[in-house]
Amino acid sequence: MVDRAMVGGAMARGAMRFFTIAVSTIAFGFLTIASSTTAPPASAQQSHVVIITGISGDAQHAASFSKWGAAMVDAAEKRWQVPKANVVYLTEDTIMDPTRVTGVSTRDNIERTLGQLSQRARADDVILLLLIGHGSVSGREARFNLPGPDLTAAEWATLLSQFPTQRLAVVNAASASGDFVAALSAKNRTVVTATRSGGEKNETVFAQYFVEAFAGDGADADKDGRVSILEAFTFARREVERFYQSSNRLQTEHALLDDDGDGTGSRDPEAGGKDGAVARRFVLIGGTAGRRDDEPGNPALAPLYAARKTLEDSVAALRTRKAAMDSTVYQSALENLLVELAVKSQEIRAREKQP
Repeated sequence: MVDRAMVGGAMARGAMRFFTIAVSTIAFGFLTIASSTTAPPASAQQSHVVIITGISGDAQHAASFSKWGAAMVDAAEKRWQVPKANVVYLTEDTIMDPTRVTGVSTRDNIERTLGQLSQRARADDVILLLLIGHGSVSGREARFNLPGPDLTAAEWATLLSQFPTQRLAVVNAASASGDFVAALSAKNRTVVTATRSGGEKNETVFAQYFVEAFAGDGADADKDGRVSILEAFTFARREVERFYQSSNRLQTEHALLDDDGDGTGSRDPEAGGKDGAVARRFVLIGGTAGRRDDEPGNPALAPLYAARKTLEDSVAALRTRKAAMDSTVYQSALENLLVELAVKSQEIRAREKQP
């Protein structure tokens, strides 16, 4: 992603002729998910969010995990208007946050939750799974630590095999999570881990900033009013680096993202160009029945959606050529595309508000 100040400057130079682009503009929806008691329209793609916090070990970590989990729930329900019934939040202690928590994060409850979701989710649905807590490695087995028996990376892979066609993003923000990349990597799936290997065993802060990407305004780098998994990853990775630098500590966590199914994560997908294409298109939106740009919607807006998709594809294609381009030429071309994309997105949002 480009620096936010650079994008803001480019917008000010090019986009003010058409619209005032507000950095703090709130997208019209986030993960529009039908209530389990109400059947969605046949044409509406559905999105699902599962947040799981594992065993904390002490009061300090319990407070942190609860704070981050609650912030994600609130971002979904309050900021992005997701119905409460559509957000699953499992944690080790339901007493700490009874108004948000939907169950205890035991192995059995997780298996039951994902099994039920596999029965509800349609073939083209979108699923976000966020794990917050501690991880460990025993022998060659990476684990996410739970109250009671843990789930290994291989066991998570089996559970997630219930979603063979859905767009799935798995974010393991725990310590020692890096080995989950190879275990969970699959086609049409984004896997994010807070660490680059099981050897990075210290506590992590990645979850805090990943959640902040959706709770705040700073992650929307292209200023289109939406936050992609790639944008959230890039924002969180940079904020983690800033956290360690500002506290004068050796950085002990290095996040990875894999979305090309090869089982190898990237530290900086934007620079390498190997990963990032799927995560860039994994946009957490709501609006009109959870519609994405490339799905059926209001026929009158179809040309605008198509134009925005073309611009997004152009941005993605340009980024893959970054290494072979002169840096000044690249930045200029990217600025121009981002300005056009921001203007087009603003036009779409304005039109979607019209009756």
